[in-house]
Amino acid sequence: MPVLQNPILFEHPLNERTRTLLRISHLFEQFEFHLAGSSQWQSRAALQALLDISSILARADIKKDLIKQLEQQKKSLASISSNPKVDQIRLQQVLDDISYMIERLFTGGRQLGGSLRKNDFLTSISQRAPIPGGSYEFDLPQFHYWLNLPHTERVMQLDDWRHEISSVQETAELLLGLLRNGSVYQEKTASNGLYQKNLNGKREVQLIQVRVAAESLLYAEISGSKHRFCIRFLESSQWDHPQQTDQDVTFELKACAI
Repeated sequence: MPVLQNPILFEHPLNERTRTLLRISHLFEQFEFHLAGSSQWQSRAALQALLDISSILARADIKKDLIKQLEQQKKSLASISSNPKVDQIRLQQVLDDISYMIERLFTGGRQLGGSLRKNDFLTSISQRAPIPGGSYEFDLPQFHYWLNLPHTERVMQLDDWRHEISSVQETAELLLGLLRNGSVYQEKTASNGLYQKNLNGKREVQLIQVRVAAESLLYAEISGSKHRFCIRFLESSQWDHPQQTDQDVTFELKACAI
């Protein structure tokens, strides 16, 4: 299959569990990027990403969902252990990683990120954050003081707060890695910029990945559920009222399933 040059990747979840994983992973990527920066603005951004993750983890069922997904992946992988074409060493390593993450989540307290939400300093920031300009120094003098600490001290504190939910970060990376790497790209054509497909296979598709050449000046708008999905390619030059292209579009598609 021809490989697209300089492709742009678009992802779309087909269920709420995968949507949550993608959001958590996205926020941890933001956290890691800004953690390395020495400016106060980057420390602000890193802390806000951490607060957003903590907010997601406030859901009562999130821990149970993560464990359920790990156990589902473990069962799926164990079912192929008798296949002679499977790399048994690699498979066992992945199974061990899953078992380790399940144990960490079980022993990580009743509610993920609970101590972060009980921290008075972090709570004061999260309460002011939704207000436009609400984190200015006259509203949050303690935050202003913290931002003026040496960069190394801010990094140590941010890393310490992150440590409590590191199991969530590792679980999200593991689950998304297994999901994304469990299928291969196929070349498809969207007639007049539209591609639709019904899903009725034995494996539940949870994530759609679309790669389109950057030079096409198109972007993919994806919608769908566990039964079907639809991809529309829109012209990127029309920012105000984007229109679906009337051209046939060649792209790469991966339907990621357990």
